[in-house]
Amino acid sequence: MKKRVIAYLHTHWDREWYREFEVFRMRLLRVFDEVIESLNSNLIPSFYFDGQTAALLDYLEMRPEMETNIRRLIKDKKLFIGPFYCLIDEFLTNSNLFKKNLKYGLEIAREFGCNTFTGYLPDTFGHSDGIIKILKDYGLNECIVWRGCGDLPSEFVWQSQSGTQINTVNLIRGYFMDIFTANLSIDKKTEFLKNNLDKIALKSSNTLLLPIGADHLGIPSDIKAQINKINSLLEDYTIELGSIFDYLKEVKNNYKIVHKGELRDNSLTFTLEGSYSSRADIKRANVIAEYELEKLEKLINYYNLLPKYGTILKYGYKLLLKNQAHDSICGCSTDDTHSENILRYKKIMQICNSALSEIRFEKKLEDKIINLGSASFSGVIERIKYKKNKNDIVYNIYKGFPEYLLTDIKRIPVTEDYQKIYKVLEYVKGINVGENNLIPASPDKKVTGDNKTLSGKVYVEAENTIKFKSVNREVNIYLRDFKDYGDSYNRGPVKCDEGQILKLKSTKLKFQSDIRVILEAIFEKNIKLEISIDADSDFAKFHFLINNKTKNHQLFMCIDLGEPVKETLSEDMDRIIKRRFNPDYNIRDNLPQKRGVEAPTNTAPCQRYAGADGLGAVLRGITQYEVYKNELRLSLLRATGVISNPKNSSRSTPAGPPIETPDGQLLKTIEQEVWLCFDIPPKEAIDKIYNYICLGF
Repeated sequence: MKKRVIAYLHTHWDREWYREFEVFRMRLLRVFDEVIESLNSNLIPSFYFDGQTAALLDYLEMRPEMETNIRRLIKDKKLFIGPFYCLIDEFLTNSNLFKKNLKYGLEIAREFGCNTFTGYLPDTFGHSDGIIKILKDYGLNECIVWRGCGDLPSEFVWQSQSGTQINTVNLIRGYFMDIFTANLSIDKKTEFLKNNLDKIALKSSNTLLLPIGADHLGIPSDIKAQINKINSLLEDYTIELGSIFDYLKEVKNNYKIVHKGELRDNSLTFTLEGSYSSRADIKRANVIAEYELEKLEKLINYYNLLPKYGTILKYGYKLLLKNQAHDSICGCSTDDTHSENILRYKKIMQICNSALSEIRFEKKLEDKIINLGSASFSGVIERIKYKKNKNDIVYNIYKGFPEYLLTDIKRIPVTEDYQKIYKVLEYVKGINVGENNLIPASPDKKVTGDNKTLSGKVYVEAENTIKFKSVNREVNIYLRDFKDYGDSYNRGPVKCDEGQILKLKSTKLKFQSDIRVILEAIFEKNIKLEISIDADSDFAKFHFLINNKTKNHQLFMCIDLGEPVKETLSEDMDRIIKRRFNPDYNIRDNLPQKRGVEAPTNTAPCQRYAGADGLGAVLRGITQYEVYKNELRLSLLRATGVISNPKNSSRSTPAGPPIETPDGQLLKTIEQEVWLCFDIPPKEAIDKIYNYICLGF
């Protein structure tokens, strides 16, 4: 008996990638015009619009006259949209943004009349099990994935590390099947389809799922005729046009195998892990924008200002979500595309800074502090002053207009108002969550320093390497630089390259007070590192300014823990997860020799935390780490100059077009921040640092 093949028609729509947004949108108009015409004339039964609503809104912005038609097609279940606003990366997006993405997408889809959804994630570069509970919380009981599934069957139960489960469909051969648009004979097309269906059948029941479509691709007008001819030649299968939801009904009892944890197995599909360290400037801008929007949202909620600022806040979040589409946030697009991303990040910061200034001005908060974190805060804060007092600890001086002049609509700043602005340090104690008067206090333990050392609750020594110490622990820290002839998707390591350990050229005490001391360390290759310790703090802050003048390399901050690193803790979707590693594995000894293979790595994505063996690193912009031997390596930057290098040593098949991207070499100053601590639970460490960052004053 022939096996049933349910084929769904779709297009996978990257809003921007190897061409820029407006260029792709012009193509979107042509593709979707034809799709609507085909649906209206019953040439095709239904069409799946890639699980996102942003592309539909992009279309309607240029074709507003088509809205009534589209609403009718959705009502008739010929056109399926949502549930997401945009198809964003799962590892570079925190849980708040993933929820916002789903919330906005569902709101838009339902407003258009769609009420049938599944968690459609066909092309993200691996999958975080942190999304399982979020999907379930929003009423989605199935999801559809591709990359990272390894040898899993077409249907399996996906279980998070905390135990939540969701029925999951694995697109065995991926979401792209463009054979129907190829200029080939029906015999050749049938042969190609049979080979693919045979592979899908090995992992499926008697009902198979076949996507028909690909990136930015239209549907052939003769698709029904082609399928009829192919069916007459197929001996083992019958293809019928339907929808994803027809398939989900057929296989509802097939979910038997349980997989626990994230999906990052690259043995059968590329997971393109190098993208988590590409374009460090984009990654850092994303993390800062995420947190500033969340900070603004907390302040708006604290003062019940949602009616006034709700639309502004949503606009900012939608700008950010557009930047979190995987080819954007992963850093694997053209230089012009990423220039648009940077502009969006600037707009987000303009929105946040302006709204925060307005609220501070209206609520007269100049001499107060708003703790927007989740716990009471004690420690050093940085505060802006327009007139300094004799005893102020001045940390920085710059020129500008006072914020209240820029905010007060009854006044405008004039030339004489352009003045010195002082950033001062103050120690505060017991600042509870919410509004407080600013009352400086004295620390329990002051800090000291000289040209080689910093001393407080933790210690730093700088000689040939940097030692970070507590009373009971000590680790060595150094910078290691590797050659990288890869691309935006994967690094291209060189066999036997052990990495150049950069020479520490000089150190000096840059700033000294009783509550903060800063040691400046200069490394070769134009790298400045400022290490600071605050009074009563369990952390040392490492602030890098990397004036990158080198192409094709990857720079790591390496922390030697003294013992092989077999297990790490890192943050993913606001959870702390464990990962196991083989510390002896070296990608440079395992480069693939045949096509279609992507070398396994000892790297992993991370969000605000990575740590091992009691050493914790709280991060603000670093989004990937690596393990080798005794080292936990934090990726500071990775400089490459092409979207996809066809000769990449770690991936023997292209992952995209070989478009040159000179801006991807990051020949500019890159900033990174790391806070190190010992033996503090990861969530507590994150809260301590991000509560400090979240203080509004």
